[in-house]
Amino acid sequence: MAGLLETIAVPRAAAAALPSSASLSPISGGSSFCGRRSSTRFTVFKGLKIQSTRSSVSLSSFSKYVTRRGGIVCEAQDTAVLVPGVNDQTWESLVIKSDVPVLVEFWAPWCGPCRMIHPVIDELSQEFAEKFKFFKVNTDESPGIATRYGIRSIPTVMIFKDGEKKDAVIGAVPKSTLTTSIEKFL
Repeated sequence: MAGLLETIAVPRAAAAALPSSASLSPISGGSSFCGRRSSTRFTVFKGLKIQSTRSSVSLSSFSKYVTRRGGIVCEAQDTAVLVPGVNDQTWESLVIKSDVPVLVEFWAPWCGPCRMIHPVIDELSQEFAEKFKFFKVNTDESPGIATRYGIRSIPTVMIFKDGEKKDAVIGAVPKSTLTTSIEKFL
């Protein structure tokens, strides 16, 4: 945090005239200027400096470049690369009309517990690949699907069979909990 705080000296008359909303905090004792106490020292928060940089981010088997332009970038969108995404256009054909049961994970890139459950869903998709289909829905990109099924908390995992919602598990749960839910519909 070096460089974020700076101490400045402000004449007492000027310090008294500052509005109460000023983000200056006095340092006890003031400072002496030529042997006299003619000014008060304040600490000023200068803020974060975010510079435009270009960095390489490696995600699974491929690399991509992320350009950061004065903001904070969340790169979690690509954490679950084994399970394909579903959106409003593909929902009907991939989930509702599926001939095998389907597990759908509702998630969002900013959701910490979602990132925790992604590897579990990836493992399950490999274990039950022959008997189940696995998809994920980004609730930020497809809010219509989330609204239709009453998603109020993420991550939410739903199991669909014959076009109907059969089961739902809310939260970042252990693999055993999801395995039990899947095995009910085999």
